[in-house]
Amino acid sequence: MHDATKLESLGIAAVAVATNEFMLAARAQASALGRADFDAIYVEHPIQDQTRAEIEAKAEAVVAHIVARLLAK
Repeated sequence: MHDATKLESLGIAAVAVATNEFMLAARAQASALGRADFDAIYVEHPIQDQTRAEIEAKAEAVVAHIVARLLAK
């Protein structure tokens, strides 16, 4: 989350992506950095034990949201 907020402070559109397992921690980190408005896009947890096809499906489920958020900046 920190890197994405740092990029945005430089005028570079950014969005953090995390699994839903880390939603509360990501929101707390953004708030601690003074960016409570900066929320990640969340994919289903877990990632590490997934097949390539399962990971691709998770990416497909959020890619439009990522692009929309980046273009809205």
